[in-house]
Amino acid sequence: MKEKLLSIICGLLVMMTIQAQPLLKTHVETGDVEGVLEGNDLACYYAIPYAAPPVGDLRWKAPQPAKSWKGALKAKETAKWPPQPEKSYVKYDMMDEDCLYLSVVTPAKKENEALPVMVWIHGGSFRTEHYGGELWQSLARRGVVTVSVGYRAGALGYLAHPELAKENPEGHSGNYGLLDLICALQWVQRNIKNFGGDPAKVTIFGESSGAMCCNILCASPLAKGLFRACISESGAFMSPLSLMDQATAQMVGNMFMNQLQKKSIEEMRQMDAKSLTGNDVNFMGCAPIIDGYVMTAPLYELYQKGEYNDVPVLIMHNSDEAATEIESVSEEMYNQQIGQLPGHWADTLKAYYPGRTPEERLDNLRDIARDLNFGWPAYAWATLQKQTGKSSVYVAYLAQKSDTTVYAKSNRRGAAHVDDILYLNGSFDNKGDRYPQEKKVSDLMQQYWVNFAKTGGNPNGEGLPAWPVFDEQKPTVMQFNNGASLINVPNKKGIDLVDRFCQYVRDLRAGKITQ
Repeated sequence: MKEKLLSIICGLLVMMTIQAQPLLKTHVETGDVEGVLEGNDLACYYAIPYAAPPVGDLRWKAPQPAKSWKGALKAKETAKWPPQPEKSYVKYDMMDEDCLYLSVVTPAKKENEALPVMVWIHGGSFRTEHYGGELWQSLARRGVVTVSVGYRAGALGYLAHPELAKENPEGHSGNYGLLDLICALQWVQRNIKNFGGDPAKVTIFGESSGAMCCNILCASPLAKGLFRACISESGAFMSPLSLMDQATAQMVGNMFMNQLQKKSIEEMRQMDAKSLTGNDVNFMGCAPIIDGYVMTAPLYELYQKGEYNDVPVLIMHNSDEAATEIESVSEEMYNQQIGQLPGHWADTLKAYYPGRTPEERLDNLRDIARDLNFGWPAYAWATLQKQTGKSSVYVAYLAQKSDTTVYAKSNRRGAAHVDDILYLNGSFDNKGDRYPQEKKVSDLMQQYWVNFAKTGGNPNGEGLPAWPVFDEQKPTVMQFNNGASLINVPNKKGIDLVDRFCQYVRDLRAGKITQ
């Protein structure tokens, strides 16, 4: 009797353990798939193809449907990196043009849990990096399904050319990396419910060029209805300084073909990927373009007119973004950099950023880079959406200084470019004794981000400092520095200067003024 009772108890314990496990097996439109148990609370699917390999004749074409498979796909390892220049941590044998995969991390134990979904778009200057860098288990443990998307980069992702436009029935070329992201979001809509996610509760979030992609997706008619909220970290595609239209991009594509000594797209499709994306390759068109299809006009103009997907946004940049690039500045270099500006702008900039000592020159040049490349684009996005949209806008500023960084050089004054990832990916979760302030900021940011995704646009929640919607006239920017507190728009004088300069560039291009 005692043995029988013990057997029943053991059986019940086994059943409870099985029931407590997250979804380790499920089905997508192309077949069955198996994930990996992480800890005892997450199912991780490291590589699921969301489109066919963009190789051979599919190179420089919109993503095509993935093929079905028989049996169960064991998604236990991340896919290879998209072809790109080699670095110390990524070599050519780690890369493959077959790169259209995504990961799914879910805490769901049943398919019908309808959890919010956060879709990550990695950065890398539209040229480098990999979706497998962050799968966001730390966020998933707070009650969301996380998806990380791989997409084409470099010349494979952004080459535009007249021959490619002629191949396309709609007459455009380029922006293949963006089309990959749209394809992945469509896949999420069709399949994420099988991982316990809710396709009606998707939030996209990205960093650097990934954040720029988020901004573009918020303005693209092709992405309408594919997500309900957006988080941007250190990136917005608002600047007029490097925009290319279809004609200019195709001219750059012709130059690239000549540089490679090829005579046709057919010949370029026969080249190996390394020859198109490697360290010795100089492709000047490595960025999204205004193609009239994915991106119908400059984003600044679209937001002025209210012609975008009006979803709630949370927009953040960091206090020392340029600490990853600039370590020291000579007087000659400083004057040369500023002297490149047209008209009176060099003198105007020098008056605000005088650069009188080596320390001041370093600080000033980093501040210029921050305000020009990150601060102003974030401010422009937030203010324009407040003017022409109806959805909520929240603005944040990461200023936490730490001994820990991802890429930054010495003499940091705050958070460098990419350092926001450390606070969101759980890097400080088990290091509270050594990094108490970083741990505090990390906990706050993770919960705000997850709340934003769970509610579809409101980061506030129990136990968190109240965060009002953005109002540039009031202290509504949430600064993360030894905790969280509200401040006015940071570095406003520098941002206002950039604002005037960008308006000058737009007027110049429109023929309203002459240089």
